[in-house]
Amino acid sequence: MRPYTADLVSRRPWGCLFEIVETLVLTLLIFLVIQNFVAQPYRVQQQSMEHTLEPEQYVLVDKLTPHFGPYNRGDIVVFNPPTSWTQQPDGTPYIKRVIGVGGDVIEIKDGMVTVNGTKLNEPYLFASDGAAEPTVASGQERWVVPTGDLFVMGDHREKSADSRAFGTIPVSTVIGRAWLRYWPFDTFGILTTPGHPELASPAP
Repeated sequence: MRPYTADLVSRRPWGCLFEIVETLVLTLLIFLVIQNFVAQPYRVQQQSMEHTLEPEQYVLVDKLTPHFGPYNRGDIVVFNPPTSWTQQPDGTPYIKRVIGVGGDVIEIKDGMVTVNGTKLNEPYLFASDGAAEPTVASGQERWVVPTGDLFVMGDHREKSADSRAFGTIPVSTVIGRAWLRYWPFDTFGILTTPGHPELASPAP
């Protein structure tokens, strides 16, 4: 029995090592699947979404549910900007709010945004001294959003490079919907999407 016992003892460390490697590989695979198909973290680096999202905050980007339903007005999305537009050196995606979806007519008049002729209620806009900043057009003042595209803008309009400058973006360039702010921990919370009930009624 001694040779058998010695052989068993010599194999035990290799069995433990194999279990550790197997666990690490499985953990890595699960992480890659989740990050590529379910959700991934995103660090806010721009000022364009203040005060909804501040620089150096972290959000979780939902990549799964958009496969089962369209993006809606008010959603905060992370996307790859047009290749013709100046990007950050490290290729960091942009984060903006959806203002218009396919078929919408977006207009900027007197510092306000209208969608299909109705003034958009935007409580999320960056406010200075209690007053929301006006939305300023960048040359063009009217856009018709093509089917399969989105019109996006930042909440801090003065600091935002968005669809006013580079036009609508294809849905295919959207990485996902930002839905949870998780860091710093004292800012933890779900990022809700405004319902925009004013757009459900016919324009006057």
